[in-house]
Amino acid sequence: MTDQIQTEIVGKLGIITLNRPKALNALTTEMCVAITDVMVAWEEDENIGAVLVQGAGDRAFCAGGDVIMLHDSGKKDGKDAEEFWRIEYALNELIHRYRKPYITMIDGIVMGGGVGLSVHGRHRIAGDETLFAMPETGIGYFPDVGGTYFLPRLGLATGMWLGLTGARAKTAEVCDLGIATAYIPSSKHEAFVKALGKAKLDGSDAAVLDIMEKFVKEPPVVGGTNTSIGAFTGETAKVIMDLLEQDESDWAQKQLTNLQRKSPLALAVTHKALMEGMQMSFREAMEMELDVSLNFLATQDFYEGIRAQLIDKDRNPKWSHESAAKVTKTQVNRLFKKTAKPRLQFLS
Repeated sequence: MTDQIQTEIVGKLGIITLNRPKALNALTTEMCVAITDVMVAWEEDENIGAVLVQGAGDRAFCAGGDVIMLHDSGKKDGKDAEEFWRIEYALNELIHRYRKPYITMIDGIVMGGGVGLSVHGRHRIAGDETLFAMPETGIGYFPDVGGTYFLPRLGLATGMWLGLTGARAKTAEVCDLGIATAYIPSSKHEAFVKALGKAKLDGSDAAVLDIMEKFVKEPPVVGGTNTSIGAFTGETAKVIMDLLEQDESDWAQKQLTNLQRKSPLALAVTHKALMEGMQMSFREAMEMELDVSLNFLATQDFYEGIRAQLIDKDRNPKWSHESAAKVTKTQVNRLFKKTAKPRLQFLS
């Protein structure tokens, strides 16, 4: 097993620790394989009553995936990128349908692949430093790892806002929006994990909730309600931007400025993917995401976004389109073409 994760069993609690703190616990293919193997084994182990996933260090739960690898693989033959996505997406589906309680300690940065490791599980514990985001449109991509299923189920406007803008949500908002299911102060996380290790975990959520009750606190209060978010129910990315332009509020103008920096193609594809995912089963959404991911490898924006943000870091991407208005339906639909052969293989 790779040393990029650590595992231990304390009592009837199986603990997985993402162990790349210097890389903010960003996921690699090896990590996804190792996590999958452990979770499959523990699901069948009668001595394991619950599984908990946490990140090493104090900065991040998991800040995403190995984007540079995806970039380099796509420039070559795409095989490593495809292998990563197939393994990661099958893991996301395993988490979504996992029989035993699955608990994630989502303190610190939770982005991209870290979202996929957490939001599909039943118990998501925020801490004081939780920072959630799906910033993929800023690198010419879309919110994958089950984001097309999860985000619109937060409410269409909320999910579309998070998915299109890559907005960052801190502890109070993460709890208010339902991204986290509970808040435990960061100073109590270690004690909570120890308490779970001493508990009579029997594979039921009730046994976990009995322990959580002793630690859960009221989360910080969110500020005033934002009435401008309704613009994000617009029927296309362009319509959303037009609605924001007509709204003179500071919040709306900030969102518009943010969107104008993103890849217009990625915005249009993300909008369609979230609208489609809202009507799909989880497996259908993951199958769609694999097709879209593979098709993004043939776009200019995927490489240009990663170059500008993560390689050259000039923050000046040259997108394939000047604006969302220039993106055609044909160009968007092309990225939803069924490409994956064979289709995505799930673990059951």
